[in-house]
Parts: sequence; structure tokens; C-alpha cells
Amino acid sequence: MNLQDIIVVAAKLAGVFGLVLGLAAVLSRAERKVSARRQRRNGAPPLRFRRAPALSAAFALLACAVIPFSFPLSIGNSESSMAIAGINIGLLFTLAMLGLGVYGILLGGLASQKNGEFLGGIRSSAQAVSYGLTLVLSALTVLVLTGSMNMTEIFLAQIPEQFSFKSFFTEGWLLFRLPAGPIAFLLFLVAAFAVTNKLPFELRQDESELAWGSHSQDSSMKFALFFVAEYLATVTMACLLALFFLGGPSLFGLLQGIDSSWLRGLLGFAVFLAKVGLFLFFLIWARWTLRRFRWEQLMQFGWKLLLPIAILNMVVAGAAVAF
Repeated sequence: MNLQDIIVVAAKLAGVFGLVLGLAAVLSRAERKVSARRQRRNGAPPLRFRRAPALSAAFALLACAVIPFSFPLSIGNSESSMAIAGINIGLLFTLAMLGLGVYGILLGGLASQKNGEFLGGIRSSAQAVSYGLTLVLSALTVLVLTGSMNMTEIFLAQIPEQFSFKSFFTEGWLLFRLPAGPIAFLLFLVAAFAVTNKLPFELRQDESELAWGSHSQDSSMKFALFFVAEYLATVTMACLLALFFLGGPSLFGLLQGIDSSWLRGLLGFAVFLAKVGLFLFFLIWARWTLRRFRWEQLMQFGWKLLLPIAILNMVVAGAAVAF
């Protein structure tokens, strides 16, 4: 019996259309335990060994807490944000949580107490920090163009008061606001590939294949938590791209005329999911299409090309708003 036949049989046994197969795989991985004897043999302190994957997953979850998934709902005489925490510094909070996820990667390489894994953790952290600078500068360009760090106010600033062809390029989605908007979008998109470890920047997986990665000593649920954090960060990046550059739940200002806040919120949620799904499809599609950079190519591309363009673009955005 070949591998394809085994997958078909397993899918038939795991519920309707094999829908329970993913849950069964998660439970089987959760049941596997790493003994303290194996941790001592690998030289990893048990507390530090357990803390690294938990930190990566926790920071990835916290980054989603301030993202509004639809328009604010009117409840009584007040409006309620559709984010878990509708704070006024949501942009800063999200970028901070995504940046703190680097400590989980670095701690994962440090916990193994092996030179190869430690160097792999440093390289992965250097990649995330290098492209994180471009990501932050692109987000600051969004702040300059919208004038707010509140996530709800950011997408509301992309809804023109009266929709027209001209207003769409001056008051509409940031993707079409010339000259800084399209450049900030491209920079944010490329940096999102690198920060979430997607091809062509997938060097962390390449190192783990060579037994030099920062999590090559992990197994069972600890190993799975690193990938949970990675894909949670991917979903967060897709949400931020939709929110910053495509107006979030807005649809060219067409939903603003709906009187019922509940109906407007439901339709806005559907629009937001469609935009996020589009970006997720693109991120995964590019992973199947492009090939990896070499290490020196990756660092030179980030520091010598993307970072100067991001700084110049933020200056241009500030000049456009001021004058």
C-alpha cells in the first residue's frame, strides 16, 4: 500500500469526508511527551525548553486582539468596537506583539544549548528583525496618511464622504493613494513574507531540514506550537494588509448607507473575510511558486533595497500630507 492509499483510507475512517483527520493529527501530537531524561540528554533546561514555543504562540495570539473585524455596533447610546480590545494605540500594540515573537525563536535556539541550533535561532531572529524594520516603516506610513493609531479609525479614514472616481484616489483605500500608498503596500507585503517565514524567505525551514534550525530539538506539541505561531502571524498579516490598504470591512463606501448597525456589521464582516482570504491565498500561492533566497541575498535585499525605499516613502507621505 502506497502513501496515497494510506491517506485515502485514513480520510474515510476520520469522519465525513475526512474532516476529523486534522483534529486526530493534533490530538496524536499532543499525546506525545518529551521526557525529562531526553531533555537532559539534549542539554536543554526543562523550563526554558517549554517556554520558547509557548512565547511564540502567545505573542501571535495577542497581535490579533486589537484587529476590528467589522464596523462598530450601536448598542444603546454607545458604539462598541468589533475588536477584542479597541485601544487607541492598536497599531503600536500589534507591531510590538509581532516583534516580541522573535524572542520565542531566539529562546528556542538557546534552549537546546547546541551551537548549530543556537546559530539557527540567531539567523532566524536576524531575518525577522531586519524585515520587521521595513514592516514598521510601512505601518508608520499608514499612520501618516490616516492620522491615527486606532485600528477602527484607520479603516474609517479610507471611506470617502461622497464616492467618486477622484475621491477614490484621494480619500479611498490607501492602496490607490498616490504616490506613497502603493509603495507602502508592496513594502508591507514583501516584509510580511519574510516576517512570517514564507517563501522566498523560508530559510528557517531549510535550516531545520539540515538539523540546524532553532526548533530542531523540539517534538510533539512544542514543535507544533512554533508552526501554530507562524500561521497565526500569517493570518494577522493578512488582516493587517486588508485593514491598512483595502479599507478593512468597507466596500467603496457602499455599506455606510445601511441604517441597521447589525446588518452593516454582518456585511462588513463578510467583506473583511473575503479580503483576508484573498491575501491568505496569495501568501500560500507564492509559497508554491517562488524559490528560496540565499542568506546574503536575503539580508542585502532587506537592508540595501527595502529599508531605504521605506524611509524615503515615509518622508514622501509626510510631505504629501503637509503640503
